[in-house]
Amino acid sequence: MDITLQVNGVPRAVDVDPRMSLLDLLRERLGLIGAKKGCDHGQCGACTVLIDGRRANSCLALAVAVDGSEVTTVEGLAGGDGLHPLQEAFIEHDAFQCGYCTPGQLCSAAGMLGEPGPSAVTDDVLVDPDLTPAEIRERMSGNLCRCGAYVNIVSAISEVAR
Repeated sequence: MDITLQVNGVPRAVDVDPRMSLLDLLRERLGLIGAKKGCDHGQCGACTVLIDGRRANSCLALAVAVDGSEVTTVEGLAGGDGLHPLQEAFIEHDAFQCGYCTPGQLCSAAGMLGEPGPSAVTDDVLVDPDLTPAEIRERMSGNLCRCGAYVNIVSAISEVAR
């Protein structure tokens, strides 16, 4: 099937198998290897990208389902020559160890910062809560880190949220 999409601001027209995941399209066909294939079941978050500004597990999204969408990977997060504020904060706070989950963590955090509303740990669901460490941990719970860098990841995101 022929699809068109914007990937990191660049228009792309590709012919894909209807069964191809967005992750495989990005990595194997477009050479964007930032998003990682961790579990390939949507459980680890290593493949997280932004689809039309919302975070999504690219291993679960079919490429044909994102026809006409705008996809942002970690390679396009900064949008220029410098680093995205989250990337700078991750470096400053040493928010990674092996780095395998880092692209997914960064994309998920970027999407999370734009998501209003309560979460499962919000005390008053009628107000938009502050992004406390508990809120950040809850909202990032779909992104796993095998090395356990969670404390520094939360610190980095907290800095950018302020």
